[in-house]
Amino acid sequence: MTAAPLAGFTVALTAARRREELGNLLERRGARVIQAPAIRIVPLDDDADLLAATQACIETPPDIAVATTGIGFRGWMEAADGWGLGEVLLARLTSATLLARGPKARGAIRAAGLVDDWSPASESSAEVLEYLLERDLTGVRVAVQLHGEPLPDFTDALVAAGATVVAVPVYQWTPPDDTAPLARVVDAVVHRTVDCVVFTSAPAVASFLALAGQKGVVDDVLAAFRDGVVPACVGPVTAGHLERLGVITVQPRRARLGALVREIVGELPASCRIIRAAGHEIQLRGHAVLVDGAVRELPPASMAVLRALVRRPGVVVRRSDLLSVLPGGGSDEHAVEMAITRLRGVLGSKIIQTVVKRGYRLAHEPESTGEKYGIEVPRPGAVSDEGNVGRPATRGP
Repeated sequence: MTAAPLAGFTVALTAARRREELGNLLERRGARVIQAPAIRIVPLDDDADLLAATQACIETPPDIAVATTGIGFRGWMEAADGWGLGEVLLARLTSATLLARGPKARGAIRAAGLVDDWSPASESSAEVLEYLLERDLTGVRVAVQLHGEPLPDFTDALVAAGATVVAVPVYQWTPPDDTAPLARVVDAVVHRTVDCVVFTSAPAVASFLALAGQKGVVDDVLAAFRDGVVPACVGPVTAGHLERLGVITVQPRRARLGALVREIVGELPASCRIIRAAGHEIQLRGHAVLVDGAVRELPPASMAVLRALVRRPGVVVRRSDLLSVLPGGGSDEHAVEMAITRLRGVLGSKIIQTVVKRGYRLAHEPESTGEKYGIEVPRPGAVSDEGNVGRPATRGP
């Protein structure tokens, strides 16, 4: 039976919203999912800033209102209803020019009984800003519905053009009440025991890095994200902080959860090297190995030894070197022998060869001259550096 595409991989989720849905999508594709929310959403009824912005829009109606997200605009309308301000707010917005960043925002505008005037085909905030800056904004009042994070580049550009901007901060974020799960994921990234971390909002990225900073491991986290752990972001706004720090992220063309999962499904397996040994095709994944397409679970010690052997296929690796890679270290080479015994029990007796008085080696079968001499040779169908800019074509073992 062919393994699920994400079998053997561990994926950490930092989402506060829709995390169960996202987790289910990944688990159905075989991933082991770790839930570690990086933020907590402040209830709308308790949001004094949103109430103040709503009252400002009622007292001095905006000439233009921008809806950036569907859930954010709906949340704004629901909060206004809860405060008894819904009808008067709708009356004020009826006379405004309504811009929707994308189809979900447009749908929320129409569901409220309003009519949108324009929406960009790209679903991009940058195109909305360009559209606004094409007109004279001197003295124009613009309400911008935010969703979780400020948009300083957007709002500052409007102010510079002469507009008066009312930022409508729907959904405020704070760190989670319990940071222990997130702290464990930070440690897992540093030690590369997680294969992918998924971010669905810019505040989640900021919270994750802030916690890494408190632990003094920001540089280690960024190094892992650059080589070994895949940071997957739902869109460019979410990815912005990491990209500015020199981290190349995986993100879909459209900011949708389903599209994000498809990107992860395409990235993780394609980035793992496949080699042949003793007539079998072997691919190491995060916590498991695929042998001829079938998933084989291994204990941590055996997986660590196998990684060391795969890293130098066909080369004899000394017992002392293998001892040094065991989790927690070790002082007895018998632990290496036990790990090898378990490996052979799972993978078959011929894949790992014993070289008397020297050590062990993988029974490697080079597929080309380049691979025989340790030169990386892309396998058919692998993602090239050119097609996946900034990320390696294969992940090391």
